[in-house]
Order: sequence, then structure tokens, then C-alpha cells
Amino acid sequence: MLCDMPTRRLVLTGIASFGLAPARAETRPVVVGSKLDLEGGLLGEMMLLALGQAKIATENRLRIGPTPILRAALLSGAIDLCPEYTGNAAFFFHEDGDPVWKDAAAGFARAAKLDYERNKLVWLSPAPADNSWVIALPATLAGEQNLRTMEDFASFVRGGNRVRLAASAEFVESAAGLPAFEASYGFRLDASQLLVLSGGETSATMKAAADGISGVNAAMAYATDGALKALGLSPLEDTHHAEPVYAPAPVIREAALANYPEIRAILKPVFAKLDLAGLRDLNEKVAVEGEDPGAVAREFFRAQGLLR
Repeated sequence: MLCDMPTRRLVLTGIASFGLAPARAETRPVVVGSKLDLEGGLLGEMMLLALGQAKIATENRLRIGPTPILRAALLSGAIDLCPEYTGNAAFFFHEDGDPVWKDAAAGFARAAKLDYERNKLVWLSPAPADNSWVIALPATLAGEQNLRTMEDFASFVRGGNRVRLAASAEFVESAAGLPAFEASYGFRLDASQLLVLSGGETSATMKAAADGISGVNAAMAYATDGALKALGLSPLEDTHHAEPVYAPAPVIREAALANYPEIRAILKPVFAKLDLAGLRDLNEKVAVEGEDPGAVAREFFRAQGLLR
């Protein structure tokens, strides 16, 4: 683990010896963490704001690292609560070939069951948004060729039209990435039709497609990427559900939830308001307009009637 363990408060055992249990166990504040990415930080700010409004003490450990670092922190107890994506549970539990992850409700139920049974981690109500991989095209190309879905794109590729996709090695090689799209929609991109970028951040792949760098006219992206609209890119609809669903949801240690059971009800209406279009717009405010994530979270609460 690359972050320091938070300080724990000492429990006064003498209280218990007299049979006088406090109304709430003496614990540290709820430690809220997130991944490095902007969306993770934004969701973390929303959780901090929601808990703060409920007078629950928190500690901010947002943007501590990539998925493996955040996951290790949660499992070790270095953090108590974080946003995670249902589709990632397929990889946590080595079930990435199971079609259950392509169904929002079934995938959430599987993630919740496995993580509680094995790790005593509780998945709380997810958002309706789905941050899965998508292929995005310049809006001009999509409009001219009437390309709205992955079925349209597959026909475009099979028709011999010029296509060059910017993507990460993970997207190109992972069974859940490009190969899943190709198998589901019946097309194939050869090596000459791919520009595999080192690191493969979607900001780079989308910029390549928007600017036509090295002949690129298609990009790997995430469905909730905030820069899609600003870069003039249109994400293609995955009508066959080739991709696993990546619904954001709060995940909390059972011990922390036992101390603050109201957290379940506090966070449910927040995540319920996060649909695909709305989360994409919120991400745009941070990624493109440069607004502070905490301010964006507060404005979202105000607009949705969640601010107290």
C-alpha cells in the first residue's frame, strides 16, 4: 500500500466493563477514498458532501491511486468508503468471461454477493450511469455516414471504408475490449487500422480522433468521458451489450457501515441522480471547463434538491 495508514482512535475499554455501551462506538472518521481519475474524485467529493451534511465526520483520501491501490486500501482498512464500478468486480473475482456482468442488475447483485462473502465489503445502491468502454467517432463523420450504433460501425468497416482506431493496448488485447465488440458485431480491424497509444488515456485517444492525428478517425473512450462533446465526438451505442456494465456505486467496509448505518440511505439518492448524460456533463465541467470538483459536486446537489 502506497499511502499511510490513518490514525485510529483508542477505545476506552473501561466503559464496556461497567456494561455502559455508548450510543455509537468510538471510531475514527469515515475515511473516503477514490482513484486518481477525475470522475472518481468527483464521486468522492459527492460522498464527502453527503456525509458532511449528515454530520458524519470524514477524512478525505481522494485520488490516492489507480484501481489496484484503491482496492488494496479498502481491503486493508486504510480507507472505509470509495466509489467503484460493478464491471471491475468481474476482474476482482476472475469472472470476466461471465455474461452476468453485461446485465446491470445481475452484475451489481453478483458484485455485492461476492465482495460481502469474501471481504465483508458492502456495495450500496448504484447509479444508473454506465461508464463502459465505447468507440467514439468525430460527429461530422458520424453524421455524414449515419453512424449511431456499433451495428452501423461494423457495416461501415465491412464496407471497406477507411477506419483507424486510437486505443490502449489493454482495450485492443483484453477480451472485454475491442475483441468483444468485433465478436459481437462481426467486424475485424487489422494492425494497420489501429494506433495503439502508450498508456492509452482516453484524453489522448479522443484527441487523436478529433484532430485526425496519424489518420485516426475513431477512438476508444469511456461512456461518461467529459471531453466527448467538447472534442466533437459521438459515442456509438452498444446495442448488443457487448461490454460489461460499469455502474458506479459506493463500496463500504461492513465495520464502518455498522457504525454509521444511515450511510446507506444518505448515499442512495445521490447516486440515483447520476444518469449517463448527467454524469458526462458533470465530468465536462471538471475536465474541460476546469471547475473545482468540490464546487461541481455542491452545484449538483443544489440543482437536484440534495443540498441542505
